[in-house]
Amino acid sequence: MSGGERHAVRVCAAEDLIDGGQGVRRTARYIDGDAVVFFVRYDGRVYGYLNRCAHVPMELDWVEGQFFESSGLYLMCATHGAIYAPDTGRCVGGPCRGARLRPVEVEERDTPEGRAVFWLPDGELQPAPTDGA
Repeated sequence: MSGGERHAVRVCAAEDLIDGGQGVRRTARYIDGDAVVFFVRYDGRVYGYLNRCAHVPMELDWVEGQFFESSGLYLMCATHGAIYAPDTGRCVGGPCRGARLRPVEVEERDTPEGRAVFWLPDGELQPAPTDGA
């Protein structure tokens, strides 16, 4: 986004995201309408993606917020079984091998309330009006 700083959207407290654990979902607006973005922690870092499988545009989580497969090492599409590397979003197994999840820019910051995770929306992907934006 050019011409100024983007508005950061607080997602959650940093400690809410555990390596290989439950993710946090947020409603969004994408180019083609309503969408969901998600945030997970892997290897100590937070990553965010559009919640849309690269194979067929279905949400990945099999239960709301469950994006990792049982080992906690890969993100998995519950519908198609596609396996994604959490740090790159690249499909490493399944029907869309080599394709990638659409990344969402995310950062951790210190706030007066403690460390928190923030989403930095871009021109194509914005928070839904009901998510405080």
